[in-house]
Amino acid sequence: MPLPIPRSFSAGLVLLTVCGSVTAQAGKADAPIPAATLALMAQKGTSAAAPVLFRAYKKESEIEVWKKGPSGYVHIKTFPICRWSGQLGPKRKSGDRQTPEGFYAVPRRQMNPNSHYYLSFDVGYPNAYDRAHGGTGSAVMVHGICSSMGCFAMTDGTVGEIYAIAREALNGGQVAFQFQSYPFRMSAENMARHRADPNIGFWRELKAGSDRFEASKEELQVSVVAGRYAFAPSRDPAREAAVATHRAIEEARMAALAESGEPAVRTTYSDGGQHAFWAAYTARGGAVGDISRPEALAFAGQEVVVVPGHRAPRPVPESVWAAWAAPDSALALRRMAGFVPVYERAPDPFGALAGRLPVRYGDGLPALLAAALSETPGAFGGAPIPGGVNAGLVASAERF
Repeated sequence: MPLPIPRSFSAGLVLLTVCGSVTAQAGKADAPIPAATLALMAQKGTSAAAPVLFRAYKKESEIEVWKKGPSGYVHIKTFPICRWSGQLGPKRKSGDRQTPEGFYAVPRRQMNPNSHYYLSFDVGYPNAYDRAHGGTGSAVMVHGICSSMGCFAMTDGTVGEIYAIAREALNGGQVAFQFQSYPFRMSAENMARHRADPNIGFWRELKAGSDRFEASKEELQVSVVAGRYAFAPSRDPAREAAVATHRAIEEARMAALAESGEPAVRTTYSDGGQHAFWAAYTARGGAVGDISRPEALAFAGQEVVVVPGHRAPRPVPESVWAAWAAPDSALALRRMAGFVPVYERAPDPFGALAGRLPVRYGDGLPALLAAALSETPGAFGGAPIPGGVNAGLVASAERF
């Protein structure tokens, strides 16, 4: 049964299936943005010349296109990645086949109209964060064909449209566009499931940026402070308040999911992954050119359970436990010797403290203690209490 094409791969997806004819076109670097995509931009109040940013998700094998509109960035469309390599987690060194994760800037000089892989642009690895952690390597690209050694391989037809969208934004005056790369969609659910992964500390930094963008719809102002990603606050107090609220909700959801017994997993790959659209397309005989290490795709996205899941105990309704604890209940006979339920105990001598405030020092003491510390012998509960060495302490304290 063929896999359904996600609705987010909006109009214009047919372009992806004609890679051969696109490759033969002259002036590929100047090819226009497809009319269907321009219509999507107009529908969402933006244009080809407006600033753009891209968001990549390795596990889902997708790259999203976002354009700046009147009230912030809006999602335009999503492209399936034909091939990425390595594992989930950041790129650390040259030759590790890792597709990078982080926040990158792409100025015009990183656009490559003469790429060996149809068209491409360099995402900008290593950035300041990567260099702070000893990252080495270069020429990590978003490019054509379906072969990756640490890059985002998109097929020729797909990268042709991505290149055109980026080119027109730069022509419109954008100095550099942002490329956000994540291991997976940074939801509370995904973070809770991967909470035992060795990269979780780094991914929490990425989630802080992802949450900020989701709540503010503003391009991230990224810096690196003490080896960690940092993000400048929004100049709009309302947007900044929305970010704080969104972050608090996500943190609470992550904690609740872990507490509720969500299993913790690690997602492993033989060597990267591929979007299901391209897997189904090639299975039907569609041509995308050479696919790097196709045998590795059979072992992509295997989840290894690190912490088994469990069902959190559900709270017992009050009506149920009240019946259990009732004096005439059969379960009442199972009480321990000497156990007295709260509802059968004598009044708490400290209970007065929960009511009105005591006027005098002695009024706030338990009756037994007050009697023992009084100036004159007295009685409590029918038993005599003689004055002792502490007699008169209450009266003395109240004189101060």
